[in-house]
Amino acid sequence: MFNKLKPVWLVAGRELKDQFRDWRVLTPMIILVFCFPVLMNEFAKQTVDFLNQYNANLILERLVPFSIMIIGFFPITISLVVALEAFVGEKERGTIEPMLSAPLDNWQLYFGKLLVGVVTPLVASYLSIAFYLVMISRQQLVMPPFITMLQLILLTTAHATLMVSAAIVISVQSTSVKAANLLASFIVIPVAILMQGEAVMLFWGNDQVLWLAIAGVMIISLLLIRVGIAHFQREYLLGREIDSFNLRWMWRTFWTDFFGGARSLGEWYRNVLMIALRRITPALLAVALIAGVSLWMGYDWIMVNIPAAISRTSPENLQKLTDRVTEMPDLSGFQENINAPFLFMNNTRAVALIFFAGLFSFSVLGVLLYMVNIGIIGGLFALFQLLGIQAWPIFLAGVVPHGVFEIPALMIGCAVVLYMGVSIVTPQTGRSMGEVILELLADWTKIFIGLVMPLLAIAAMIEAYITPALLQSVMKSL
Repeated sequence: MFNKLKPVWLVAGRELKDQFRDWRVLTPMIILVFCFPVLMNEFAKQTVDFLNQYNANLILERLVPFSIMIIGFFPITISLVVALEAFVGEKERGTIEPMLSAPLDNWQLYFGKLLVGVVTPLVASYLSIAFYLVMISRQQLVMPPFITMLQLILLTTAHATLMVSAAIVISVQSTSVKAANLLASFIVIPVAILMQGEAVMLFWGNDQVLWLAIAGVMIISLLLIRVGIAHFQREYLLGREIDSFNLRWMWRTFWTDFFGGARSLGEWYRNVLMIALRRITPALLAVALIAGVSLWMGYDWIMVNIPAAISRTSPENLQKLTDRVTEMPDLSGFQENINAPFLFMNNTRAVALIFFAGLFSFSVLGVLLYMVNIGIIGGLFALFQLLGIQAWPIFLAGVVPHGVFEIPALMIGCAVVLYMGVSIVTPQTGRSMGEVILELLADWTKIFIGLVMPLLAIAAMIEAYITPALLQSVMKSL
């Protein structure tokens, strides 16, 4: 094992020497490490003076952790330039041929570049955080507890791994440093938006959700590393000289795979769509298992957390809540405002949102949204039980009639997203990443148009015109 890792250290050592010889990288990094914490410290002092006027102690306790998270982020953005030039920079400097001709495996070469790309910004971030902690230890600011500090260090590590992994994937796929640097915005902006959400959780003091955020970022980082290795081709790096945006080729590739040579609608359903469905069968089985887990998680969460709230509620208020739930509303205006087209468009948007969320996260966010949708059903079932309401009749009348079409459509849509994520991180010999993505988009489009949309249309008709009548008759008998 050590013999296989030795070439990785050789590549990393070569890359590290190149970095320390480049003053254009070292100078801004040193400035950020030692100057930016001073600016954040001054910002924290001014904020403390302002908030002390309003006794905002909770915010003050979270101000230092927020500053630490920001301080750890900025050195990574500067070091991102090094990762973006990892392969395409070697190509422009004319040093990539000797490197690629060395007796190294693809993964050894890739991990050598990745190791330095991750370690360098992390060392800078850790030094900057340590310098800031030394400054605030001499002031009247509250030091964050150990668990919060551990989360901040892990978040910084996860952000660095995520950004560097994405940067090296871009470096492999780009043909010029200019193109790679332009694509850097697709790394920095999403991570900055992600950090805004993490900052909200930090100010709320929601440590449990922060752990989930750390796990999610690390999972996406590992998938990005897998993508880079799966689509790393030496001949591709040497062969391409210029990036071209060939819309005609993209259109032809997409539609050729979409129609699959079918000459009629029946032939398209029998041959093209069924082949696509067979490809996603393993993903569909995984999604069915995830659905069962989501139902249990939603049910269990309500059973664990809600009884305490119910016990603190007076019997009169609890009875009012139960009566309000079991009281059947007037459905005369329901079909006028929430009709079949509205329900169809709403459910279609939900499936499309799962697709787009999964497309930019290797199916991780898409599966999470799917779990939330399924988990709500288990949560409602548990809530009815806690209120002493017969849940099964309501479920059979209010969910099953349209759910037998809507839930399979949701599961199939999520299965395609999961299949796409797995396919992107799977090595595709002799095929570029663009070809793989176009064929996957064609698979999703044909399944979405040919199967998901018809199922959602049927479900919307039943939910708008049949389910309300069934639910009303059941609620009257309770």
